[in-house]
Formats: sequence, structure tokens, C-alpha cells
Amino acid sequence: QVHLVESGGGLVQAGGSLRLSCAASGSIFSIKAMGWYRQAPGKQREFVATVTKDGSTSYADSVKGRFTISRDNAKNTVSLQMNSLKPEDTAVYYCWSRSWLDYWGQGTQVTVSS
Repeated sequence: QVHLVESGGGLVQAGGSLRLSCAASGSIFSIKAMGWYRQAPGKQREFVATVTKDGSTSYADSVKGRFTISRDNAKNTVSLQMNSLKPEDTAVYYCWSRSWLDYWGQGTQVTVSS
């Protein structure tokens, strides 16, 4: 079992920045990858960015060049630095991890005002 807790969401104006963090606990030795997904009102949850245990990253086209994912294996955390935020980035952001199963955090709200 892996428990994920997000922090760092909030309200920001368009063009601003936010940093999300996610702390993992439990069976952390089994984690192979961590990342972030988001869900806007009325839409399906979508992929944002992931990072594997060896540091390989992947990004959705919509956030490439604006968002940066990083992982600290020693602290069992994953962070998402979000720059040049747009109103369409408004969503609940969920931390995700994959071991033998997929685990999800409870989500943190990010609101970008125009």
C-alpha cells in the first residue's frame, strides 16, 4: 500500500507560477514511477507528467516547456513546478504512483484566473 499526500495548490493569475509537491509513504520501495494527472470540471482525468525511478520524464504536449517534474528518491517526494500558467490549467491535480498497483492522492485544486 502506498499513501500519497499532495500540497501546494492554490489561486494564481495567468502567467504566474505554482509548485505542487507529493509525499509518498508506505510501501515506497515498490514504487516504479510517480507523476501528476489533472481533472478539470466536466472533463476526464488527463495525464500531465511522470517520472520514473531512474529519472526519465514524460510530459503532456499541453504543458511541455512550462511544467517541470522532479523526484527526490531519498525523500520519497515528487514535485511539479508550473510556470506560465494559463486559465486552461485550472483543475484538480492528482499525485499518482505505480508499483504493483496504481495509487492516487486526494488531489489539490489549482485555479488560474485570467
